[in-house]
Amino acid sequence: MKETKYKKELVEFDVEKAYKTEEVMEMLKKQPKRKFVESVDVAVKLGIDPKKSDQNVRGALTLPNSLGKKIIVVAFVEGDKAEEAKKAGADIIGSDDLIEKYKDGNIDFDVAVTTPALMKTVSKLAKVLGPKGLMPNPKSGTVTENIEKAVKDLKHGQVIFKAEQQGIIQGTIANSGMDNTQITENLNSFIAELQRLKPASSKGIYLKDIYLSTSMGPGYRIDVSQF
Repeated sequence: MKETKYKKELVEFDVEKAYKTEEVMEMLKKQPKRKFVESVDVAVKLGIDPKKSDQNVRGALTLPNSLGKKIIVVAFVEGDKAEEAKKAGADIIGSDDLIEKYKDGNIDFDVAVTTPALMKTVSKLAKVLGPKGLMPNPKSGTVTENIEKAVKDLKHGQVIFKAEQQGIIQGTIANSGMDNTQITENLNSFIAELQRLKPASSKGIYLKDIYLSTSMGPGYRIDVSQF
């Protein structure tokens, strides 16, 4: 399908209007079908100042319904933790050998996990992993003693997020092949987690705007008052 034809077939909607979640779900389902399964992404504008350390919202959430996509997990671990990672389904396992492998920036994984004891070793890759948003972090649950749980959560469909410029948080919460109930459950879970993480120093309106879109579609504005 040519792009011009695709755009013409998009469901008409008011870009200024805030829709109920169920209305957005129907519009998403009525979009022209692609030849591949699109991701369903959310973007949330928060009433925070991400430049202030006490308002930099970030975290990780295991969604109620799996994203159904293959996530390649690398585990920087040794000894018993290596066995734990293997049992949980980690795709790439190692320590110093992986530091050598990735030092040139040839990344072949989606997310990295490690233990607190090995963070000093993994930090050697900070200049490589940091800019790509792949550096393990305790707040996102990727630096932990419970490697088995971390790997399983990531494989199931864990969304890792952090506030970007202007206090915007983005994440993939579903795919276009999921039904409306599953997508709604994942969206509600994601928003609930953001509300739980609201900084004490954040004043005024916290949830300002919420947009939902498929990877190739427009962003539909959701009525924040629902939450």
